[in-house]
Amino acid sequence: MSDPTLDALRAALDSAGDPDGGGLVRPAGEGDLLAGRRPRYVAAPASTAQVAAVLRTAAGHGLTVVARGGGTRQDWAAPPERLDLVVETARLTGVVEHAAGDLIVAVRAGTRLDELADRLAPAGQQLALDVPLAGGTVGGAISANPSGPRRMRYGTVRDLLIGVTVVRADGVVARAGGRVVKNVAGYDLGKLVTGAYGTLGLVTEAVFRLHPLPAATAYVRRWVDGPEAAGPLVAAVLGAQVVPSAVEVDAPPGDGVEVTVLLEGTPAGVAARAASTAALLGAGADVSAEAPPGWGAYPWEPGGVGLKLTAALSGVPGLLATARAAAGRYRAPLAVRGSAGTGVLHAGLPAATEPPVVAALLDELREATARAGGHAVVLTAPPPVRELVDLWGPVPGLALMRRIKAQFDPDARLAPGRFVGGI
Repeated sequence: MSDPTLDALRAALDSAGDPDGGGLVRPAGEGDLLAGRRPRYVAAPASTAQVAAVLRTAAGHGLTVVARGGGTRQDWAAPPERLDLVVETARLTGVVEHAAGDLIVAVRAGTRLDELADRLAPAGQQLALDVPLAGGTVGGAISANPSGPRRMRYGTVRDLLIGVTVVRADGVVARAGGRVVKNVAGYDLGKLVTGAYGTLGLVTEAVFRLHPLPAATAYVRRWVDGPEAAGPLVAAVLGAQVVPSAVEVDAPPGDGVEVTVLLEGTPAGVAARAASTAALLGAGADVSAEAPPGWGAYPWEPGGVGLKLTAALSGVPGLLATARAAAGRYRAPLAVRGSAGTGVLHAGLPAATEPPVVAALLDELREATARAGGHAVVLTAPPPVRELVDLWGPVPGLALMRRIKAQFDPDARLAPGRFVGGI
């Protein structure tokens, strides 16, 4: 039996010049679950024009839409309240332009970050984003705005993104920054869509600022008894002239904290700064060219509870101490890892942790992050935990965020309910 909506989606791709015709729009199957929701259709466009054609048709049929890249963070944030169409970016790949002399790359959203790194490396350049989850794509990084150790030196996705092409819910293509002249409606479009979980538009292309690959790296590490001992060491490194690219703390369940400092640069400069850093960290410091185990990875396993904790730099030791004490009271194997140089930490619990324990720990961590000038967000968790806790916590500016959503997607058809406040 013919499905008029499916036929219309196929015709849209065909009209936009898809060389393979309608075979790239299909009914969804069991393997197409996204954050626990099964869509009705899956489309795989290969250009911005094809994405625009699909979204125009979806709008005409009242379909809700969620983009899917590498699928590495589909369990982050809230599940979509309704899901009709998944737009895959697996065919929306490749480098559009690499202006090596200007340290700029334009790349399509479905391109994997590790493949982009391989493409840039022969030119001695990098997109300086850490990749804690293998298989992540450019579009996924913009959507979820993850960060890793090197954000201390290079910044986040928001800092490195200088241009973006976005298809709105109605199929209108908007471009801002980078290689174009005109911005859109007064908004900084790149910053708006970064971290919005696909609720404002579907990113099809991005332009990034690049950095040279370092000629040498060194990791200087020291294990100490706890947060109280780690705090002065971090402060000493941050106050010195060793110019670290990252200052990380790793506090696994139990006792002890490891402080690791990443140094990058010329071989002679790195060697000298590594010696100075080792002296700052004191007896027991180790210098290696190899990253320590777990470097840049999230401290939770797939299916577990993942939290993002932020604090002012001066509040990091206190936040670590609070997390360690609370975990002890609830007998929960809480692991915390992240940047003492930027105040962005991640915490993890096993999937089997009882939901009331997670809720109690989260309450204490939210109080601690608030005292330290930050916040605590649940990035991912099993369904029983999601049903019990507020994933986002208090969010200043929510009313403004709702108004922006209404401007970009008045019918709330893009990833409905995925973002803060049910946006």
